[in-house]
Amino acid sequence: MSELAVIEWPKISAARAAAFAALREVEKSDAHSDALLRARKITRLSTQDRNLTTALVLDTLRWQLWLDDQVRPLLKRPNSKLDLEVRIALRLGALQILRMDRIPARAAIDESVELTKQSGHKFSAGMVNAVLRKLAARAAEGNTIDDSEAAVAAHPAWMTARWERFYGASDLHAICAHGQTQAAATLRLVAPDAESALSEAGIETAPGALLTNTRRILAGDASSIVSDTTVRLQDEGSQLIAEIAGHGSSILDCCAAPGGKTLILVERNPAARIVAQESSEARLGPLHKRLERAGAQVECRLGDAAAFKGKAAYDVVLTDVPCSGTGTLGRNPEIRHRLSEADLARQSERQRAILAAALRAVKPGGRVVYSTCSLEPEENEQVVAAVLAENANARISPIAERIASLRTEDVLTAEGAERLAASATPEGFLRLLPGALATDGFFVAVLTRS
Repeated sequence: MSELAVIEWPKISAARAAAFAALREVEKSDAHSDALLRARKITRLSTQDRNLTTALVLDTLRWQLWLDDQVRPLLKRPNSKLDLEVRIALRLGALQILRMDRIPARAAIDESVELTKQSGHKFSAGMVNAVLRKLAARAAEGNTIDDSEAAVAAHPAWMTARWERFYGASDLHAICAHGQTQAAATLRLVAPDAESALSEAGIETAPGALLTNTRRILAGDASSIVSDTTVRLQDEGSQLIAEIAGHGSSILDCCAAPGGKTLILVERNPAARIVAQESSEARLGPLHKRLERAGAQVECRLGDAAAFKGKAAYDVVLTDVPCSGTGTLGRNPEIRHRLSEADLARQSERQRAILAAALRAVKPGGRVVYSTCSLEPEENEQVVAAVLAENANARISPIAERIASLRTEDVLTAEGAERLAASATPEGFLRLLPGALATDGFFVAVLTRS
């Protein structure tokens, strides 16, 4: 678990104090909200306070740009630069007033004012009080909010301009709406008795959107039985990528951490030699421990996927490459505040190197699966096109072929196979836009080496 400095301030609830601390840490460092929400100071809160903390943190990050737009006109100097703690207090208060109906405006205002004072900005407390009172008065008047337009405004303008250009206005609004929601909790059934365990724990589920052994949680808390040997929490799109990789006697997962896809490769290929490679030593240790706890016979290796110089030794190479993550903004909302358009070209250069190395690692007749959780062509189609232009012995294997095989193997549901086929691009790739199939956004290309 991560450590997080949470100050116990008088007149401030435990949930709001914890949310304030987490939001400040996100702004001041490269920390991720999901890791901070697993910090001991938060996990030890009561269930009610923990749930409120999670909602405050994630929704503030999701709606931050839009919240700032609501607050800015109410400032005496709209273009002035506010101190970090003051900005966070205003955002927390505005979120509760404008988007959390069950919280009384009075409580939201009072505690935001106290957060301002006790974080060392006593002289800004009056301004925070005045601004939030004005917002509350407007909300009390019943002014309606266009949620669709607000969701678009909650994303950087450079992102939304691109998505509208690439996918059209309708898909833009759907992508942005998905970016403002909590990702669906989906489970992979690992053990034969997994469904019985869910039922005994009082967890109500429904079938997944795509895969036969995936379930969506409708009601109940699965945390007590979730494990890599019983039922595993994993986005259905993420599971699908490992399923597309398929079968082989020798498999390389060349960007393996945190290991969810590696475990599916083991599950589908119990007799295969599987190598899980990771370039980060800090991530390799937890990956190795996770696979070991699950009883997976996998060789874990530290190495840069882009620097592969060995023999072509693998039937299947999975390259789920590091990327911008723009398909996962509902799950990782801080990405939108840290990413710039210039970052895409830098990511693309490394992605091309990794894919080229994967083609060197795969045997003739073997399969390379290239995937990202990005919506950006620079990281997807353009990477594949650039690598193919330099590798005459590689070609695209139409994704429809893998979809048909997975349906035959009963990995995909009939409806899932049909919906995935509709998500195939003319070039033979698979593009899942966020929310279209109850998954995060993903891009998948299958390449074969002649």
